[in-house]
Amino acid sequence: MTPPARELSRDERLDRLRLIRTDSVGPITFRDLMRRYGDAASALAALPLLAQRGGRKSALKPPSRAAIAAEADRLATLGGGFVALGEPDYPPLLAAIEDAPPVLAHLGHLHLAHRPTVAMVGARNASLNGRKLATTLARGLAEAGITVVSGLARGIDTAAHQGALDGTTTDLAGPAGGTIAAQAGGIDVVYPPENADLHGRIAAAGLLVSEVPLGMQPTARHFPRRNRIISGLARAVVVVEAARRSGSLITARLAADQGREVLAIPGSPLDPRAQGANGLIRQGATLVQTVRDVLEAITGSAGPTVGEPARDPFADGPTTPVSDDEIDRARERIWQGLNATPTPVDEVVRGCQLSAAVVLAALLELELAGRVERHPGNRVSRIDY
Repeated sequence: MTPPARELSRDERLDRLRLIRTDSVGPITFRDLMRRYGDAASALAALPLLAQRGGRKSALKPPSRAAIAAEADRLATLGGGFVALGEPDYPPLLAAIEDAPPVLAHLGHLHLAHRPTVAMVGARNASLNGRKLATTLARGLAEAGITVVSGLARGIDTAAHQGALDGTTTDLAGPAGGTIAAQAGGIDVVYPPENADLHGRIAAAGLLVSEVPLGMQPTARHFPRRNRIISGLARAVVVVEAARRSGSLITARLAADQGREVLAIPGSPLDPRAQGANGLIRQGATLVQTVRDVLEAITGSAGPTVGEPARDPFADGPTTPVSDDEIDRARERIWQGLNATPTPVDEVVRGCQLSAAVVLAALLELELAGRVERHPGNRVSRIDY
């Protein structure tokens, strides 16, 4: 039986932050390192040699403990903190996705992530009717005790957060209903600037979360990663308005990949902003018109549950050891067999006719060397340099 989650010491949490903030270490590689070495301190000690063996030309240096500790202290002065994957307070639905952030910065009421949640996303240039629908639906969900998750962007996101705050009540545990904003930049960074007041309201009565360092301004590459957190935090994602190609549809796709419900509000076929949501409905998404439609969809959902005791995701312990000679013989063979198109690791194992343990060990070294990239769905691609 998998051991229950436990609260980490400050030093353990800082070590995990240093590990995930190290160049070439992503969430999936973080899991591999934790399972191979058992704890973050041991993984940090092994990183330079692993990267060198994989062919990295420059030294791989994790951020200093002093820098990470200073960031933790700054976050504490704001009233927030860090929670690590595997701790009891880590959002349970988010913990269920394969590329969950190993460490999450939070500011506000963390208990909201342990209650029933629904994400709401849509166009930044939303119509007046779209924003009104989002506000009304989010308020009704919050009044029903559902926490509304969104991304604090312009348009539908803003309307959803505002509606949820308007519908928030208070019980013995604090805010009920409420809203969670998953930020693309640092948790202390207000983006867009006009949402400064909303950012403050969510910090006071809702919850802000981010996986990137304090003070980091959001860039284009941060938003898709933010989107997986939005969908990962929620049992279902409601798309209100979305163009045929938009970040909202990326969030909907991620939700489907994560085993979450996808719902959409239909719109006029003459409005380009409705084409994405209408397309989702044609593909099988649940059509939403009222709060009851959303509640019925999540009641019948077979996805991850809230309320189960948290478990330690790294409790499997160190992975099967393989010799350096085995990895040396396999490494270039594996790399030469890859290309820029992500390939399932299972196919790499079959194609190279190697054991899974050898392939995973070699891929770990190659990723730390910056020669391969890991992708959700247990896929990997080659990086030419």
